[in-house]
Amino acid sequence: MPVINSIAANADQITAWRQHLHSIPELALDCPKTAAFVAARLREFGVDELHEGFAKTGIVAIIEGQGDGPTIGLRADMDALPITEETGVPYASTHPGKMHACGHDGHTAMLLGAAKYLAETRNFKGRVALIFQPGEEAGGGGEVMVQEGIMDRFDIGQVYAIHNAPNLELETFHTNPGPIMAAADTFHVYLNGKGGHAARPHDCVDPVPAACAMVQAFQTIVSRNLKPAERLVISVTQIHTGTTDNVIPETAYINGTVRTFDKEVQAMAVKRMEEIIAGQAAAYGIEARMEFEYGYPPTINTASEAQFALETAADVVGETRVDGEKEPVMGAEDFSYMLEARPGAYLMLGQGEGVGVHHPEYNFNDQIAPVGASFFARLVERAQPLG
Repeated sequence: MPVINSIAANADQITAWRQHLHSIPELALDCPKTAAFVAARLREFGVDELHEGFAKTGIVAIIEGQGDGPTIGLRADMDALPITEETGVPYASTHPGKMHACGHDGHTAMLLGAAKYLAETRNFKGRVALIFQPGEEAGGGGEVMVQEGIMDRFDIGQVYAIHNAPNLELETFHTNPGPIMAAADTFHVYLNGKGGHAARPHDCVDPVPAACAMVQAFQTIVSRNLKPAERLVISVTQIHTGTTDNVIPETAYINGTVRTFDKEVQAMAVKRMEEIIAGQAAAYGIEARMEFEYGYPPTINTASEAQFALETAADVVGETRVDGEKEPVMGAEDFSYMLEARPGAYLMLGQGEGVGVHHPEYNFNDQIAPVGASFFARLVERAQPLG
């Protein structure tokens, strides 16, 4: 079954929703205009229940099918990024310094398209829970909504989400039966020595060589402590120290990110970083400490749900346009919290060649919206069929 006819016929409306949302980007958990627009559309569609205020501005809407059955969850993220837009499109951001640079406007519009169809047809048993989540980019709205009990309150049995993917073939679906996105953690290393005149280094305890040694040694964790078949990224992204050419600084600061898929690899990386910091601090005669912030966990599909999602995607776009062996990426996604709470799957939907996400010239490709909406709708109808 290809893209659902009635959803395809509504493509212009879905595009209009998306482009309006694009013009009013909001950040983190604070998405009141976006949430109000979504809630208004859902009321127009005639959803059976509308629950607002999760994770500050999140929404869960319930559509009842025909007859008793389980509840399937469909999730879209709503928040934008603190980026100044450079697309030049007529519907560009009207909120300075904020931009839908990751396509969450498109994700929301796709789920609204599916919601309209499902509310009209109700060609399924049980219920569907439509989850509109703020704070994916910052704020961890997925975690907050899970902590606030949406999975138990609405008896959600399985949950699915999709993300647009620039530079993957247009209207193709990609995922795998396990880890699809990484955990994203942050480290801060603080070094303290003794500053002084750069011409008298013997009177100082210089933190700069120690910082350089630590950064170099961190790279050996990946090359010498990790099994070659496993995945780990340690990226130092900031080093701050000093103010001028003739002063040895008192302090230095190192910052970066650690990306993993496995808790044992994550623990090993933290342990080795702590050992390197302690060893280099002793070698250079300075004091040093690390603060490690655990961020989003890895996004891990459950195998049977991933296979079901792939079969559903093939039902929409054809078997040759579905890839079930997508290599995991080292980016992170807070849908991971929902997948920790319930079985489900996260898929990429190719939107063709173009500027990548998190770039000031990025724009969601409206051509894929009916495809994503049809996928969401068919998930429900195939998971909970009538008859």
